[in-house]
Amino acid sequence: MRRTRSRGRARPGARRTVENELRRFGFARIAGVDEVGRGCLAGPVVAAAVVLGPGDGLTGLRDSKLLTSVERERLYDEIVACCVAWAIGMREPEEIDRLNIHHASLEAMRDAVGKLTPLPDFVLVDAFRIPRLFIPQRGVVGGDRRCAGIAAASIIAKVTRDRRMIRLHETDPRYGFDRHKGYATADHVAAMVQHGYSPAHRRSFRPSSLFDTIE
Repeated sequence: MRRTRSRGRARPGARRTVENELRRFGFARIAGVDEVGRGCLAGPVVAAAVVLGPGDGLTGLRDSKLLTSVERERLYDEIVACCVAWAIGMREPEEIDRLNIHHASLEAMRDAVGKLTPLPDFVLVDAFRIPRLFIPQRGVVGGDRRCAGIAAASIIAKVTRDRRMIRLHETDPRYGFDRHKGYATADHVAAMVQHGYSPAHRRSFRPSSLFDTIE
């Protein structure tokens, strides 16, 4: 008989195994770093760096993509209230077009780490290593699901970016940024065909199927 997964089963949260291991080696301020908005057609790429304390009491931290918007907002408030330090780095569409999204994301992450006060003594990054950081670091594949600090950073970055996209919608409601947050949904692409680019759009992210139809 085929087994079905219970929909009510609790989703496991990100653990602190990696952070605790680093603390045993003498690292006290360990920052988790993640970014959101890499694959969007519009809006900035946003990175967050978060330093959690060993006794902060935060629970339920997991990859922001696995949370509802209500859960993300609640955890955002808890993280900001309880963490040792947090900071944001951001690159706007024109910078993304100039640098390419990969380098823009790395710059945003480096900025976020550099804004932390005090600076961390070790950095855990979701999947990547940040060039020219000059702080010991480790790229953790699947880090936003494995490391609590990276999961916290993913939540801070996601909520920050979503709020920014809602403000962009209030300025220019033609594209529905409040709904899709700049991702390539069918209604977003249709609005781009109808209205063309806005200043919030990344011109290097033109959908290939509509290459000749968007001005």
